[in-house]
Amino acid sequence: MKYFIKRKIWQIKNVLRWLPIIWKQYDFDYSYSVEVFKFQLQKQAEFLESEKAMTLCAKDRAKRIRTVIKLMDKVYNGEYSIDYVEILKEMYGKDVLNISFIETGSTTFNDFTNSTEKLYTMKYEYENWDNAEEISQIHDLHSTWPYCSRNNSIRKQSNND
Repeated sequence: MKYFIKRKIWQIKNVLRWLPIIWKQYDFDYSYSVEVFKFQLQKQAEFLESEKAMTLCAKDRAKRIRTVIKLMDKVYNGEYSIDYVEILKEMYGKDVLNISFIETGSTTFNDFTNSTEKLYTMKYEYENWDNAEEISQIHDLHSTWPYCSRNNSIRKQSNND
């Protein structure tokens, strides 16, 4: 009976701890799923660092989990994409990713304001350049892991030279 009561108290505390995370969770954006996973990893790391952990190498596993959490933060906070932007600016100039809005010639009716509005499309500065195809291909690849890793290793090599 004592175990049953302790278990129920732990379960209630666990639900209360999860409540803020679940409250902010939405299904339309993957970033909320990432936050849920990150929270679970943090809880697991805390447990492995505690005296309650009964596995070999618990502290080492907790350290690895904390490293994963730090790497997740770097990826999802855009640190790798910022490197990509800087590389593009170094290669093609600081205006390469400037954006302008161009009228499409179409209109739409806005129910909220009861008026007709012009539609615009967004264009990057480089789309008017002769090498637009080349830059576009690099721009499209920016989110793939091998590209980020390759550019980071290129940057490290060039800094060592």
